[in-house]
Amino acid sequence: MKRWAILTVFLYAIALILLTVPVALAAFGNWGLKNNSNSIADAAKIFAQWGYWVWLAVLAGGQFLLLLLPINIAERRLPARRPLKIPVIVTAFFLANLLFAGIFSILCAIFTDGAFEYFDVSLLFRHSADPNTRSGDSAGFTMIATALFFWFVWAFIFRRATKNDEPDALLKRATRWLLRGSILELIIAVPSHVIVRRRDDCCAPAGTFWGIATGISVMLLCFGPGVFYLFAERMGKMKPKPREPNEVSKN
Repeated sequence: MKRWAILTVFLYAIALILLTVPVALAAFGNWGLKNNSNSIADAAKIFAQWGYWVWLAVLAGGQFLLLLLPINIAERRLPARRPLKIPVIVTAFFLANLLFAGIFSILCAIFTDGAFEYFDVSLLFRHSADPNTRSGDSAGFTMIATALFFWFVWAFIFRRATKNDEPDALLKRATRWLLRGSILELIIAVPSHVIVRRRDDCCAPAGTFWGIATGISVMLLCFGPGVFYLFAERMGKMKPKPREPNEVSKN
């Protein structure tokens, strides 16, 4: 079963890699109308960014952790409820990212490039004696701290909502919440990206593009358990059926 889970994660990662350049071209390459070789080469530069591969590893790892419960269900190994904490934590993590990406996309659409300043705590000290107290890194740290706070909140909410669920019901609820959350987040991120692109903002399109990428990634992640069950069902059909005692005695 773990081999099928690894194959599912591999297909998920390949799908994300193959969609990277087309989505980047649609978002920044003149709306996908003039996809010449230069624009494709520019879009492919994202593969040279270490942050891209870190996020891809996080998504693939999250997909594998989300498949641990289907593996136990398929192998009929469901000891206690401790393993059920893993899908709760993973689901809460991606719900937190969807929430943060949606909120940030709205901020970019309303406040343009100033949306980043709302997370820059160093601005609180801009009137201090030292004019160099402002740091560009402070916005990044604040954004990470905000996402971690959302993660904690969603873990509490989702844990309360699923505390009486059976493993099958918990898995279905997790994929349902993630799928609905990703669709809602894309409904926010895509129009926000259109707005900031029409204004020719400098940094805001990067924020809304992050929202689009997050929504698509989590949406595809929701299909992982379904793909795994298809593999597991196929493997079950390929296994030879156990012979009945009467047939064994005749032989």
